[in-house]
Amino acid sequence: MGISLDGLASGLPTKELIASLMQIEAVPQTLLKNKATRTTSIVTVLQALNQRIAALGDLSKAAAKPTALDLHTALTSSDGATATVGSGAAAGSIDFVVDKLAQAQSGVTAAMREWSTPPALTIVGSNGTTTEIAPASSSLDDVAKAINDAGVGVRALKVASGFDGSGDPLFRLQLTGTTTGATSGFSIYQGTAADVAASTAVDVLASPGAAIITAAQDAEITLWAGTAASQTVTSATNSFEALLPGVSVTVAKADPNPVTLTVARDVEGATKVAQDLVTSLTEIFSFIDARTKVSIGTDGATTGGVFSGDSTVRSAKQSLLSAISMPINGHSPADVGINITKHGTIEFDAEKFAAALASDPAKVEAAIAGLSKRVADVATQQSDKYDGVLTAKITGQESLAKSLTEQVASWDDRLAAREATLQRTYSALEVRMSAMNAQMTWLNSQIASLPKSGGTTK
Repeated sequence: MGISLDGLASGLPTKELIASLMQIEAVPQTLLKNKATRTTSIVTVLQALNQRIAALGDLSKAAAKPTALDLHTALTSSDGATATVGSGAAAGSIDFVVDKLAQAQSGVTAAMREWSTPPALTIVGSNGTTTEIAPASSSLDDVAKAINDAGVGVRALKVASGFDGSGDPLFRLQLTGTTTGATSGFSIYQGTAADVAASTAVDVLASPGAAIITAAQDAEITLWAGTAASQTVTSATNSFEALLPGVSVTVAKADPNPVTLTVARDVEGATKVAQDLVTSLTEIFSFIDARTKVSIGTDGATTGGVFSGDSTVRSAKQSLLSAISMPINGHSPADVGINITKHGTIEFDAEKFAAALASDPAKVEAAIAGLSKRVADVATQQSDKYDGVLTAKITGQESLAKSLTEQVASWDDRLAAREATLQRTYSALEVRMSAMNAQMTWLNSQIASLPKSGGTTK
């Protein structure tokens, strides 16, 4: 660092002079800083716009699917039945009676202190599969564990069941199938698989004191009950998949009264698909417009927005506007409630859309699918993460911001060197001035000591 002598000899405000000179020297850096700040701001706003257009792309791709507007609702007339709708549903209704609910088999063994010795048992499924189980001991805890660990679709639970004549505690095993349906039934035998095959094994749930609590059964409903066309439909669960095309029904209670299942077009859901598309576009246009308009300051000076004069952003907006406003399949988007105002903005008429959908669903579905695809194509062109137009512009602006930041940092070194030079120069000046002042003081003292001339003669 240079030595600061701030006007010690010259009386000049050296620090102030250097500071003023450095302000002038720093003008190019200040301009670079301002440009770097603006460029960074542009990058931030461009990224926000790009994210919005990318989201629009995802939304419009979904809306472009042929089934995007093929939405339906399904309701039942009973709180004991619920319906869900998937793709492929069609409007209509049907009546059915819930005869039975699906059940899992459940039974309990006779009361006992422990399993018979040796503790071998065999479980036979309703499909004839045989599983032999060998518990670690005759303890009912070990027997229950062995059944549960076997993974044969049967759960065992040890339950207290009083005392025998000697006062020893008795227990039962409750055996329950893990799935419902007629094919989930089972039998449990005391003995090996060979004993079962030889018919010498004991059917545990058919023994004295044992009982079947619930039998395995399918859920059952009857269509068109009481008519010549009556038809029974069964399910291993309480859900009937695709009872109607694209519609499934789940029952919760048996009821001799008919239940009406009604399927109707979901106008509200279809309207939301189209409205969301328009809303997303409107928000993007508003975002661009707010950052393009010119503002006038209190001093009358005009300042352009971040996007003012940006041809890339202007082109992106125009492409999206054209995609949603140009005729589709020979028809104007206004036919399905998408209107272009005199100000170049878009509006959505939900009532007109619903009326068009009711009048000609196929036409509306094709129009929205076509418009959505055009919007999706433009959104992809602009915001694709690899070669999107906006993506490329953001990359370029990021590179520019990085370069400007590096130049600003380079100027820091240059200005520091310049300031050091000025400090050395003014310090040298002060030293030189101090030397000259000292010399002048010496000369003055020498002159003052000389004898005066011009005296009078007597």
